[in-house]
Amino acid sequence: MEKTNSDFQITPETKIGVLLERFPQLEKTLIEVFPEFKKLRNPILRKTIARITSLRQAAAVAKVSIAELISKLRNEAGIKEEFTTDESTISYANAKETPAWFSPSDIVQSLDARPMLEKGEQPINKVLAGCKNLNAGEIYELTTPFLPAPLIDNAQKQGFLVWVKEEDERIFKTYLTPKTS
Repeated sequence: MEKTNSDFQITPETKIGVLLERFPQLEKTLIEVFPEFKKLRNPILRKTIARITSLRQAAAVAKVSIAELISKLRNEAGIKEEFTTDESTISYANAKETPAWFSPSDIVQSLDARPMLEKGEQPINKVLAGCKNLNAGEIYELTTPFLPAPLIDNAQKQGFLVWVKEEDERIFKTYLTPKTS
């Protein structure tokens, strides 16, 4: 039996790549919500970032309500069921204040991923490989033009502490360090 679009659920955990395979017309809606998503037109980014980025993460990057984003996408996809949640915009910044574990002198590795991203390259594997080589107290610094929500989720699952500092609308500094027991 063939699945119809009404069988498909658009939820916070839906990956952008899966969503766009099912509903290609939603690319326009995502770009309206956050113009940086126009990079999804790049076939390399479409195969990498879109494959691992959830709508929850995309909402955090775009600084929009997850309920608003999903309701808009569902409406555009012709799914009548509205989405509601108590969640507001997800913030990946652990604290407005500098965490106790952070000191600029502890940064031992840095990567400005902006040139990689401009070329359509995905830095997540390079960053996570670099983080695996960190000793207790050492910090990895990543610079990106947007909040790297999928990387943050992945790093936290692997046991790293993460702090994000938004320097301006186009520069995010993400700091990662191993958790100490």
